[in-house]
Amino acid sequence: MSRVTSLSRLSLTAGAALALTACLEHPIKKVLYDKSSEAQENVAIAINKDVDILFVIDNSGSMADEQALLAKNFAAFINVLEADDVNANYRIGITTTDSGNPRCPAAQTTPEGGKLVLSSCVGRAALGDFSFNMEDYSYACTDVCDLDDDALQIKPTEHQYSNGEKAPRNWIERIEEETNLPDGVSTIQAFQCFGPQGVSGCGFEQHLESMYKALALASQETSTTNYGFIRDTAILSIVFITDELDCSHNDKFKEIFTTNKTFWEDPDRPDATSAVCFNAGVKCEGAGPTYTRCESANYGIDGSSGVDDADAVLQPLSKYINFVQGLENEKKTFDTTQEVLVALIAGVPPGYESGDKEIVYEDDTDPEEQALFGIGKGCTLPNPDDPMNPQTAMPPVREREFAEAFQVGDDRNLFSICQDDYSIALQAIANKIRDQIKPACMTKCVKDVDPSDPLLQPNCQIFEDNLAAMTRNEILPCDEVGGAWVTPAGETACFAMLIDPGGDTDSTIDDMSPECVMEGYNLEFLLKRSGAAPAGTTISAACELSPNPNNDCPML
Repeated sequence: MSRVTSLSRLSLTAGAALALTACLEHPIKKVLYDKSSEAQENVAIAINKDVDILFVIDNSGSMADEQALLAKNFAAFINVLEADDVNANYRIGITTTDSGNPRCPAAQTTPEGGKLVLSSCVGRAALGDFSFNMEDYSYACTDVCDLDDDALQIKPTEHQYSNGEKAPRNWIERIEEETNLPDGVSTIQAFQCFGPQGVSGCGFEQHLESMYKALALASQETSTTNYGFIRDTAILSIVFITDELDCSHNDKFKEIFTTNKTFWEDPDRPDATSAVCFNAGVKCEGAGPTYTRCESANYGIDGSSGVDDADAVLQPLSKYINFVQGLENEKKTFDTTQEVLVALIAGVPPGYESGDKEIVYEDDTDPEEQALFGIGKGCTLPNPDDPMNPQTAMPPVREREFAEAFQVGDDRNLFSICQDDYSIALQAIANKIRDQIKPACMTKCVKDVDPSDPLLQPNCQIFEDNLAAMTRNEILPCDEVGGAWVTPAGETACFAMLIDPGGDTDSTIDDMSPECVMEGYNLEFLLKRSGAAPAGTTISAACELSPNPNNDCPML
């Protein structure tokens, strides 16, 4: 069994001693665990394949085709994460853009308010969730899903705060290739039923507020749906699917949708339209009808711009950027390279993600459309079946700026919703996640304690450190059974040392990744775990290091 030691008695600093144990003869090759020598240094190891993915899906009246397409093309996303060279330990949570609005009676739209939802769209279609303006859009579900809730019963699992207690959770998860789905049901099949959210949600979408509430609820013990969804050290990815403008409003000023017409495009209309969402949160440069640039802005209740965050009628963008940046900063305490990833499939033109196209902000030539949205379309997709009704989407401004605040690399993670195939977009979003999943290279040159063997023979121990509990848990080596690494009986985790940089052995399970080899490292670790990692844990390695790294690791 693993051994737990108080960190007050076992230092984490350089020079921690390796305890005495017997050598281990590995069936593939001799890998030494002779702990009679002293390790020169403890090194933090970024062993992390954990990914938490939040989908915020627009469930307003115009989203049937887009939801169906997302479900139909979802395989392009999940196949990246389940590839043999990735094998992500993922969780997928789903919420909607409906967090309520004075124009949307809660009894009719039943706003999720950031709660994670996990029910088959078949049952929700029967309840009318796919009906809008007396039209039936249930094909958005039934074209991709044929499983009801009875066929999608979630298996009980634990999370890092559950103290070992297992219960069905409101998210899809796959940990060490084991899912919480019924036997025989794949993640693709499950998402095709869970993903389509219907079209009966509020048309004053609160993308950012719904995201905020979903992530905030994940850390609140009182939440029965979200609690425990976000893992301390997991990569966090947020994906928005929408054709509309963000309308995350401040409840103190909700009269902008009812009696105060300051931001109405047409004050003579009997009701507020989505134009309020644009006019109350966006400022454009130029005289129009075409604008050089549109950016988010804080407006006061009297229409004045540049007001303090607390006086803004729409929630200030800084609220959401600062909140998610705080989550990223917390994750960086475990892994300094980790970045929160934000992606949009929204009203930008195809090619925007690579910089080939830019958003054109201009007033709509149709006065009725202008009165509805306050700005012209961000993208349009012709509809051959009904040329008079093409697929359109409004240009995101607040959502775009939020995503830009977390852009990683040069490519924008923003894709057009005006397409008849989302596979390329979903694959690209998943590839960004994959790029964050880095192999666990040992970042110091490790000593070869048996130079007579042509492959490295390291002398290492692996520890799971919990700074909050002030404990250190030694992780034992994995067993090799039938060409696969297997956790020893009675253990919840194990590690393997990958020492073959060039495919020199007949086995592939000891092969180092190209990334570690290219960096010049001579050892890589693989961690296998059953269930969730304890909260606040990090992994460190204590290895006997080479006294001559220039000779033993010349490329390092």
